[in-house]
Amino acid sequence: MIPFLDLKRETDRYASEIKEAVSRVVDSGWYIMGEEKDRFEKDFSDYCGVRNCIGVGNGLDALRLILMAYMERGRISKGDEIILPANTFIATALAVSQCGLTPVLADCEIDTFNLDPLSVKSKITDKTKAIIAVHLFGRVAPMRQLQQLASAHNLILIEDAAQAHGAEYDGQKAGSLSDAAAFSFYPVKNLGALGDAGAVTTSDDILASIIRQLANYGSNEKYLHRYKGLNSRLDEMQAAVLSVRLKHLDEDNHIRQKIAIRYAEGIRNEFIRLPLSGEPQCHVFHLYVIRSSQRDNLSLYLQENEIQTQIHYPHAIHKQEAYKELSGEILPIAELLQDQILSLPLYPSLDDSEIEKIIQVLNNWQE
Repeated sequence: MIPFLDLKRETDRYASEIKEAVSRVVDSGWYIMGEEKDRFEKDFSDYCGVRNCIGVGNGLDALRLILMAYMERGRISKGDEIILPANTFIATALAVSQCGLTPVLADCEIDTFNLDPLSVKSKITDKTKAIIAVHLFGRVAPMRQLQQLASAHNLILIEDAAQAHGAEYDGQKAGSLSDAAAFSFYPVKNLGALGDAGAVTTSDDILASIIRQLANYGSNEKYLHRYKGLNSRLDEMQAAVLSVRLKHLDEDNHIRQKIAIRYAEGIRNEFIRLPLSGEPQCHVFHLYVIRSSQRDNLSLYLQENEIQTQIHYPHAIHKQEAYKELSGEILPIAELLQDQILSLPLYPSLDDSEIEKIIQVLNNWQE
């Protein structure tokens, strides 16, 4: 069986470096808010091209903390509307809801799966305060158009960059294309920890200071609390692991891009639609997502041929029970994609024979 993702195989590529980093933390006797976190924050902010990186507990918290900080600054108030794509992981919407804000769903583009600026424009009202652009599957959202919309309507622009570590747009890294960006370092990500972890990047120093305090119980001095904050801090162990992985991120992304090119050049089947390639240096292929009108049959066929696949995501946000109040929304592209998309194995430790088998099996499939 070719696994959809083999995390052990991926981690084994850097096992000696990771074990050395973990031992360093154990030997230090310092496990929270220490030098490892400081080092990673500095390195990742430099990598993204921003002034600030704040390590937090996970990607959902990163989004929540950005919204909370803007609420503390008076830019957003409870009940205000935040536009986000219907075609995303539920965490994007949960962050909005958990801050007492109103998620407004926009549709996505059929070829890129990312937020459609025309749909966003149609959703803007007097209550709209922010747009969250998700860089889905490793491809940066159409930020130029979204930046123009945000500027024209005085809106905050936020990146959900949880799947786009190292992705680029007009020569800039994801995480530097908006007012603030949220990253997840969940183990399956291109830049993954060995547990939950996340970060916020921004060049807004005031916003960064508020987020840093909010993530530490609302405090920047022990037992003095300015805000009603959270406990959401990147611990030393995960920071040390991430520092190891960050050194190899560009190389790993390059391998992902080469595999994606092999898929694009090798898969020749009129019943399968491949993802739009665009410029390979911009798309880091966290996932390689194909489309088929017979998706479930194709998935079963691949399973029978010992190839694991997954669906990202089988239910658009407004089709989730948690958001049944949005079930009346009509978002045709998101609804079409949820029934057609299928994610193929794509990760740096995938070997040549596995890649060739995936291509051959897909080429042999008929509806």
